[in-house]
Amino acid sequence: MAGATASCEAQPLRVAVLVSGEGTNLQALLDGVHGDEAQVVAVGADRPQAPALARGRQAGIPTGVFPQDAYIDRVARDFAISAWLQDQRVQLIVLAGYMALLSEEFTVAWRGRLINVHPSLLPAFPGLRAIRQALDYGVKVFGVSVHLVDGGVDTGQILAQCAVDLPSARQEGEVHAVLRPLEHALLCDVVRRYARGQVRPDPEHPRRMLVG
Repeated sequence: MAGATASCEAQPLRVAVLVSGEGTNLQALLDGVHGDEAQVVAVGADRPQAPALARGRQAGIPTGVFPQDAYIDRVARDFAISAWLQDQRVQLIVLAGYMALLSEEFTVAWRGRLINVHPSLLPAFPGLRAIRQALDYGVKVFGVSVHLVDGGVDTGQILAQCAVDLPSARQEGEVHAVLRPLEHALLCDVVRRYARGQVRPDPEHPRRMLVG
């Protein structure tokens, strides 16, 4: 009976993380969810020197590098990434500071299984330098969003958000220092809930996702 019970246990969600830089969000996932309800099984990067790759290798996770100049165009590069992720039997992709634009073919192929973390309260301040945009606008409340990825720039359905009052903030660095731990916690929470099957469309609202 014990063997039969073990065979029926749910397997961890197989997660890939795409990165371009330091990989602090990757590290948060490794520390917070890896090996529990979710398993990071692949770390891919568009930059061969991305420090995040070393984090993946240190954790014994397969890594792949897909620089744009190695492919004829973005579609060819994304096809290679997608094939590699399929080989790793990936179920969810997390964009964690991944700065390369993804092709429509890729976002369509992974629709509903592709999430991003962004340092603003979307739909406000999408795209690059979101914190700088918010500071220039003069906001006093900053935040983080985790959202599904579609063909637009940070336009996918929002899964979770967290806000913080910073009325005296003037510098990007000070805002980012406050947002970073919130970003890590929110991303880990969403991945856990995704693994539990708690992320689903709201039947009463086409743009809303229920989480929990």
